[in-house]
Amino acid sequence: MKEKGAATLPAIHGSVVGSGNYIVTVGIGTPKRKLSLIFDTGSDLTWTQCKPCVGFCYQQKEKIFDPKRSKSYRNVSCSSTVCSSLESATGNIPGCASNKTCVYAIQYGDSSFSVGFFAKETLTLTSKDVFPKFLLGCGQNNRGLFRGAAGLLGLGRNKISLVYQTASKYKKRFSYCLPSSSSSTGHLTFGPGIKKSVKFTPLSSAFQGSSFYGLDMTGISVGGEKLPIATAVFSTPGTIIDSGTVITRLPPHAYTVLKTAFRQLMSKYPTAPAVSVLDTCYDFSEHETITIPKISFFFNGGVEVDVDVTGIMFPIRASQVCLAFAGNSDPSDVGIFGNVQQHTLEVVYDVAHGQVGFAAGGCS
Repeated sequence: MKEKGAATLPAIHGSVVGSGNYIVTVGIGTPKRKLSLIFDTGSDLTWTQCKPCVGFCYQQKEKIFDPKRSKSYRNVSCSSTVCSSLESATGNIPGCASNKTCVYAIQYGDSSFSVGFFAKETLTLTSKDVFPKFLLGCGQNNRGLFRGAAGLLGLGRNKISLVYQTASKYKKRFSYCLPSSSSSTGHLTFGPGIKKSVKFTPLSSAFQGSSFYGLDMTGISVGGEKLPIATAVFSTPGTIIDSGTVITRLPPHAYTVLKTAFRQLMSKYPTAPAVSVLDTCYDFSEHETITIPKISFFFNGGVEVDVDVTGIMFPIRASQVCLAFAGNSDPSDVGIFGNVQQHTLEVVYDVAHGQVGFAAGGCS
């Protein structure tokens, strides 16, 4: 469903570059270089690895961007106000290189990081959607779980995010559908265009002023039965929706109740060993058909979101298929609505009106 004034990019599963995140291809520089970036609603800074990789560059699928070969690349100076605005976006005070260039540093929840020069460069989303002087990071020391992606596209709520830098054109509105497998394609769309069936929940006031998109989660159901979890279990730590986190994290008590109900409904299948954060696993190798109980999330405003069947279980191998949720270690840790649970949903971020919406069948 493409509307006038909207820019739609195909979104693919990061497994093509070895990542559990989702990727779009954008153009950076003049002439433009096509680069695959992970799009992340949980952070703000857009960056790509850059030559000469003063510190370290991990291996990426495409050639590393060389700012010397772009006519439109300009470093941002340390004394500029945009340089000082980096702190609110990255949580780190910017540095100053010997050539008076602004230096950013950003670290993510999984300890991955990027450090480099803050710059202005031309960003091309489609042939009609070109943004000169777009603020981005030119990464000189990058390590972590980015796999083969060239960097990150920051879609958070800070003024240096893509959402705010393109606000005059797209009115702080974007949506996506994350495909459930590497063989299907989803989309990342900027601008207008809303399916009639989208149900909106207001952004949580608990995350006002932060970069995160907070949602007020009110409950969970398994197999059509609402679980006996007090709303305060969710509201005390709060919940964010994040396209850049793979597995959903729930408060410990909520996860225990979910896991217990799920295990009861799955008792006819043989169990399998736990793996990493996933502790409820099954061996389906002897079963041709499997019945998986439906799981739904409930949000403020009476919004019910049914998790796609591909978002309920995470296959390691046929003999080890796990419930794709994890419990936080502490009840005060923020809950995260991760990308596996968002499979095939149309997720609409209407930042200007302070709401996030959901509809089924977003990738079709």
